[in-house]
Amino acid sequence: MRPLAILRPEPGASATAKAAEEIGLTPIVMPLFRVGPVPWKAPNPGQFDGLLLTSANALRHGGSDLERLRDLPAYCVGERTASAVREAGVQVAFVGNGGVDGLLESLPADLKLLHLTGAHWREPTKPRQSIRHVTVYESIELPLPERFAEANGAVAALHSARAASRFAQHVDAAGIHRDTIAIAAISPDAAASAGGGWETVVAAPEPSDAALLAIAARLCNKPG
Repeated sequence: MRPLAILRPEPGASATAKAAEEIGLTPIVMPLFRVGPVPWKAPNPGQFDGLLLTSANALRHGGSDLERLRDLPAYCVGERTASAVREAGVQVAFVGNGGVDGLLESLPADLKLLHLTGAHWREPTKPRQSIRHVTVYESIELPLPERFAEANGAVAALHSARAASRFAQHVDAAGIHRDTIAIAAISPDAAASAGGGWETVVAAPEPSDAALLAIAARLCNKPG
């Protein structure tokens, strides 16, 4: 069985590794980024109908200003984000599993939403709602992981477009042939950001860890 390279930041990397082990995979944890807070000021919550949350990192790193927004219902991308929202004591109004665009398509067009996001985020495609984006955290590049050579011949789990691009840069700089690595991507955007030349690239049908690991399991059980 081929190993699974997990590149996402902690604590998500360890959570994905644990889930991978539970289905019989052999994870190699090598985060390419760490996530940390950035200074921000919560706007007047009375201006909004709810929060748009696309990552649990907004709850982990949002800090004390989140208290001002606690009474706003949250519209969440993915059950992992929704679980973090519930743990923070915030009401979850709706959970979408088709990425931010799929979520917004399922919501009323007249909503005024406050999106708590990271420093690197993708603008939703033609949203019908009024959305204000406020950066509350950032992903900072880490040095090349010590175990990065073990990516040669592995399956790589790509949890974001930015991680996909960074991973491709590291592979090329390390002199590893792309066609020795299979890619399991959490979305078509992440798959596209990895570029070409890989053994195979498969995007998950929905942006969830479970869907990504299902693809990874199939790829890990194929010979390299």
